[in-house]
Amino acid sequence: MHKIQNYINGKLIAPVGGEYLDNIEPGTGKVYSLIPDSTEQDIALAVSAAKNAFESWGGKPKEYRSQIMMRVASLIEERLPELAAAESRDNGKPLKLATHVDIPRARDNFHFFATGILHYASESHEMEGLAINYTTRHPLGVVGCISPWNLPLYLFTWKIAPALAAGNCVVAKPSEVTPYTAYLLSQICIDAGMPAGVLNIVHGLGHKVGEAISQSNDIKAISFTGGTATGAHIASVAAPKFKKLSLELGGKNPNIIFADCDFEDTLKTTILSSFANQGQICLCGSRIFIERPIYEKFRDAFVEKVRKMKVSNPEDPDAKLGAVVSKPHMEKVLSYVELAKEEGGTILTGGHRVLLDGEYAEGFYLAPTIIEGLAYTCRTNQEEIFGPVVTITPFDTEEEVLMMANSVEYGLAATIWTQDLKRAHRVAGKVEAGIVWINCWLVRDLRTPFGGMKNSGVGREGGFEALKFFTEAKNVCIKF
Repeated sequence: MHKIQNYINGKLIAPVGGEYLDNIEPGTGKVYSLIPDSTEQDIALAVSAAKNAFESWGGKPKEYRSQIMMRVASLIEERLPELAAAESRDNGKPLKLATHVDIPRARDNFHFFATGILHYASESHEMEGLAINYTTRHPLGVVGCISPWNLPLYLFTWKIAPALAAGNCVVAKPSEVTPYTAYLLSQICIDAGMPAGVLNIVHGLGHKVGEAISQSNDIKAISFTGGTATGAHIASVAAPKFKKLSLELGGKNPNIIFADCDFEDTLKTTILSSFANQGQICLCGSRIFIERPIYEKFRDAFVEKVRKMKVSNPEDPDAKLGAVVSKPHMEKVLSYVELAKEEGGTILTGGHRVLLDGEYAEGFYLAPTIIEGLAYTCRTNQEEIFGPVVTITPFDTEEEVLMMANSVEYGLAATIWTQDLKRAHRVAGKVEAGIVWINCWLVRDLRTPFGGMKNSGVGREGGFEALKFFTEAKNVCIKF
């Protein structure tokens, strides 16, 4: 059985303690590899390597950093089929999704920031007749990046790439649930000629590896994506040390459908925004609000199409949904279905485990689930489920749907469907979300800021916002 290794100081090495954890394939429910059960000792080695590499890497011309990162992007492209297969097996998502979304986006993340750093410009402010101020930006030093399991390489590179482009050295922790493509990225970085110590990837559990990253006095900033409770803990540890923090946390996103929407386009996209990646995307629209004149028509059409969605093993080219990421997560999602019944909800379709045959018989498969008849204030409608489960609720007025949409503690994303341009702008301005899509979903421009309001996080990622986060601004004032 293959043992994944840590990537520290330019080399693939075993964990200091020699201990490993099982890596379970969601599609089969069986262990298929082992990952390092790293500790603070491994983080100490990684931090030391990053500190030693920083002066050279941060002091190199931006063109040099760009060239190294472009090589990484090219190698991701060359190894796309291998990476997609690994991502699909490790995460449970359909191979088709990993091939067309996850790995291309990981490639694009490196490419975008490799070129973006060449065009990044700072500011100057002239005080007429008196002085001129100009702003310089400098890398922070050693930074920590902690990424989640739902889009493993996609979000891992989303953090690493801007940190490296800005001149920092990185100590990164991928999710212990989906470690394999981060391990393959280690090999790619070696092949690309990444200097030793610039990027260090340490595998292991959050309460060991993530905690050590948060506690380290030598790590100047942390970019984290994951659950709100974990983000709150990281903040409680890191904030007193005055680390910079970027926290992209949970979501309970509203999908608001007005009666004047393009019905077929709305229906097609709502199926995608509800169940893409088994509903395991922080941007999925899990609360669907439908204006009453089209409520029954939309509900019936939605249920009919969702019932036909094929749940199958990740390699099945016809699979619309693969496996959820783990047995505990499957059990958590199913517990919310039972809670919804207790709260008075009606299961219109789904709500159960799907059992496949043969080698996939023990895999973690769930039917896409639609629930009707719940109060907007109930736990099912207020708490993040993060699986293939959505609720549908009718509404009568714009004010009513905004009240329901904004009732949760989260504020990550929202989707609005209407042909009324004035209403689109008005509702977009009033909905409490960091990202709003109008008549579309998950249309992403890498230049735009990404992040949420309320308990959905602190700070923004993406584009030049990310480069700003991973740098320290300095104002220089010169008298005329």
